[in-house]
Amino acid sequence: MATATQTVSIDADGVTLTGDLVLPDAARGIVCFAHGSGSSRHSPRNREVAEVLQRAGLATLLMDLLGEDEERVDRVTAELRFDIPLLGGRVTAAVDRLGERADTADLPLGLFGASTGAAAALVAAAERTDRVRAVVSRGGRPDLAGSALAAVRAPVLLIVGGDDRQVLGLNEQAAAELTVEHRVLVIPGATHLFEEPGTLEAAAGAARDWFLGMPGRDRG
Repeated sequence: MATATQTVSIDADGVTLTGDLVLPDAARGIVCFAHGSGSSRHSPRNREVAEVLQRAGLATLLMDLLGEDEERVDRVTAELRFDIPLLGGRVTAAVDRLGERADTADLPLGLFGASTGAAAALVAAAERTDRVRAVVSRGGRPDLAGSALAAVRAPVLLIVGGDDRQVLGLNEQAAAELTVEHRVLVIPGATHLFEEPGTLEAAAGAARDWFLGMPGRDRG
């Protein structure tokens, strides 16, 4: 399957964010990744998940949620990675940018969030109910999305490691706040970073299947 790869810039309240867009021929949809907890678009785990989605015909956008100056500050203070309203606004800006591009505007759009990025993805999904068609969280903190959870209108898959017990409990609490189709998927033997053999592959496969089920834009 032929793919086109390009670097894109996204303006979010005066901050320029950088993203890597991979667009397969005849893409079936597009997934925007929201990183968290000090990670970036270079996250090897999210890139591995993105490759699984790309092989299934899904376009992907891996983007930095912080500008260069902000990243330098966050490496010292670690405060911006937990600023969910800020990060959610950045993901929302990316959703809007994809809606403006001729090559992505008509593709069903999903959001994939890891760690605190999961909360940011859910905030964006609540802000753009007309655009976001599915959300997947991997080892995420959806509980940090707070009141936005009840406003999400897209189906939500919460993937959690079976040995990540504290985060599993937080995901179950967040799931109780969702009013849409959702599932908590526990990957046996996985810890928070899904470093155990086969666990990240299982999470990626589940995410792929969830996104391939996204309805088209005309189905509301």
